[in-house]
Amino acid sequence: MVKPKLTMWDEVYGQEEYVYGKEPNQFIKQSLNSKGTGRVVCLAEGEGRNAVYLAGHGYEVTAVDSSAIGAAKCKALAEERGVNVKTVIADLADYQHDPESLDGVLMVFGHFPRPLRQHILTEAVKGLKKGGFLAMEVYSKEQLKYGTGGPPVPEMLYSLDELQKDIGQYFDFEIFRQIEREVVEGTKHDGLASVIQVYGKKRA
Repeated sequence: MVKPKLTMWDEVYGQEEYVYGKEPNQFIKQSLNSKGTGRVVCLAEGEGRNAVYLAGHGYEVTAVDSSAIGAAKCKALAEERGVNVKTVIADLADYQHDPESLDGVLMVFGHFPRPLRQHILTEAVKGLKKGGFLAMEVYSKEQLKYGTGGPPVPEMLYSLDELQKDIGQYFDFEIFRQIEREVVEGTKHDGLASVIQVYGKKRA
């Protein structure tokens, strides 16, 4: 039997430790710190730290990632924390949401070339119910100066102008900002960084 070829992310996640830690992203923890209900999809979710956190707060959560190893670690973390998370192994270039089926979409440090990012965000808009939330923290293009995490490729980093053009017409934003903050989340994100934080509700 031929073993399936490991992806880059399989290799990143293929160690015992959780490379981005087991605790949720700080911005997600601050933005979604109360009990909630409804269906939420976490995109490019990796080892599952944010999905497990949301499941612990009452949401019905699906974690989508291209890495089977990341999905297995997500399942293990969910079991450790006594919650249920559905995992889907998929390329986000192909993954589609049912129209207006979701109460929330979350993406933390999901970095892609802009055409793929536009597709992913368009799908998120399609999948969200009216009033559903989009929550994101990603590295800005300024992050290249910091070197404390994220891809060293300008095209895969974000700007507020690009996000406004891509999705601004669909959301009422409570948070839409670029800030500098200490990101200490596992071994891959460690130090002062330039991030973009987004939290908005889909317009009726």
